[in-house]
Amino acid sequence: MADEEKTETGEGAAAPKKGKLKLIIAVVGFLVVLGAGAGGWFFFMRGHGEEQHAEAPPPKPPAFVDVPDLMVNLAGSPGERVQYLRLKIVLELKEEKQIEAIKPTMPRVTDIFQTYVRELRPSDLNGSAGIFRLKEELTKRVNAAVAPIQVSAVLFKEVVVQ
Repeated sequence: MADEEKTETGEGAAAPKKGKLKLIIAVVGFLVVLGAGAGGWFFFMRGHGEEQHAEAPPPKPPAFVDVPDLMVNLAGSPGERVQYLRLKIVLELKEEKQIEAIKPTMPRVTDIFQTYVRELRPSDLNGSAGIFRLKEELTKRVNAAVAPIQVSAVLFKEVVVQ
């Protein structure tokens, strides 16, 4: 009989431990699901309401300034046929009010462009890579010439090598 009581008490004690373990696992699982839901809301839903109220102002359109047309002879080896380069250039500025500030410096810009372009050889202008290098170099030089004003880009309307 003593053996039967021990067996019953041993089994009785094991049953409540399994019940507590299942309860703990269920509570931890519930907390994990709750935490995942809160994290999902935090990352995906928080801030959607704020975006509707704050609209960015529309960007200002760029301003353009024409540079007087350039026609120069390209540097070549003695005895070669003389080749000419004709350029029609437009400067892209960020704001309309910069146009009036840049107009007095146009003779300086033209001089810098002519000085640089006269040193080019016809092989320097071959392909799109040559034109891209020319554009980048002219942009760098015009920004140095009109220092407080920033020119966004030098745009070509026409490039003719004769």
